[in-house]
Amino acid sequence: MSIFLTNARLIDPEAQTETLGWLRLKNGTIAETGLGEAPGDGIDCGGKYLAPGIVDIGVKVSEPGERHKESFRSAGLAAAAGGVTTMVTRPDTTPAIDNPELLEFVTRRAAAASAVKVLHMSALTRDRAGREMVEIGFMLDAGAVAFTDCDHVIADTKVASRCLTYARSLDALVIGHPQDPGLSQGAAATSGKFASLRGLPQVSPMAERMGLDRDLALVEMTGVRYHADQLSSARSLPRLERAKANGLDVTAGVSIHHLTLNELDVGDYRTFFKVKPPLRSEDDRVAMVEAVASGLIDIISSMHTPQDEESKRLPFEEAASGAVALETLLPAALRLYHAEALTLPQLFRALSLNPARRLGLASGRLAKGAPADLVLFDPDAPFVLDRFTLQSKSKNTPFDGQRMQGKVLGSWVNGKRVFG
Repeated sequence: MSIFLTNARLIDPEAQTETLGWLRLKNGTIAETGLGEAPGDGIDCGGKYLAPGIVDIGVKVSEPGERHKESFRSAGLAAAAGGVTTMVTRPDTTPAIDNPELLEFVTRRAAAASAVKVLHMSALTRDRAGREMVEIGFMLDAGAVAFTDCDHVIADTKVASRCLTYARSLDALVIGHPQDPGLSQGAAATSGKFASLRGLPQVSPMAERMGLDRDLALVEMTGVRYHADQLSSARSLPRLERAKANGLDVTAGVSIHHLTLNELDVGDYRTFFKVKPPLRSEDDRVAMVEAVASGLIDIISSMHTPQDEESKRLPFEEAASGAVALETLLPAALRLYHAEALTLPQLFRALSLNPARRLGLASGRLAKGAPADLVLFDPDAPFVLDRFTLQSKSKNTPFDGQRMQGKVLGSWVNGKRVFG
């Protein structure tokens, strides 16, 4: 059966265009697309915006081990409500996803419970401890799409080089967290006057650049495919630009929080604003936005990290890092559109097209034959965010009570409507 989506403003991140047109969906794919009026009756989108569904790399789903924080069911509902049609989950669970049996378990759980597509990353070392490499070949066979130890940076450079060399031999994608582990250990804020006045343990943005320098040197040595999960400091950007110019197979991401918030938002020790790496200066935030606009930074992600109330209702230094963001990713990103810092095609290049390309997926496009993973949204719809209305089990969002613009009206996964 064909489904027509008519009278929609189509956001095409491939062509970088925004046009009034229609789509015909059939058998889970986009069968036809055109401009103007559709040749048949269908779902009238009312002139709202239709774009490829978001592919979100770096989502924390707390199964196994901490289902009270987030399950595949609750994360799937939150993703569908936020226009995220593919979640790429992190392995920093309890226990870590570091063997084929655990990977197969979460794959079955996600397939049974999630409303959206779920892909899984594997740990790079056993228990993310930085000592013994996982069985990369077996994990690839079990369905792992990338390998990362998340924020547990491998301190032993020899171990890291062996992991990257082996990953290169199997053409596996490695995702790094650029950070010098010694300098960043125990830090809660970015170094500077603000952190000093509040007596918070600090880390210099140089720790990120030093971590990126080491990773890029290892990439040059091994030839591995590498993605930096989130950059946050302007000092890292020249290194990234040089690596790309030298032909290294390198991409980089940034979290939505580092694009829309800065260190001053912490205010009076508000722990919902405690993320990792810590929020940076306004100059760094602006540099990140400009890097997304130029294409130097490839991917915007939510870095969705659910934490329960007990983990957050602590003194700032002791509180857990992270924020939920599956539902707030798009409205927060639309702040950059309303500020005229990014166009909608530029936004969806970073939210949908580039992450899909990096993982070798066919989604992220509005082309004929592409999967019918779509999001319909009104970028101008105003609302005040109430964290208790979020679908996630955990409610730790820094946007609670804030005025926002942009509501998701519908989400489709393989042509099936999963929200709206």
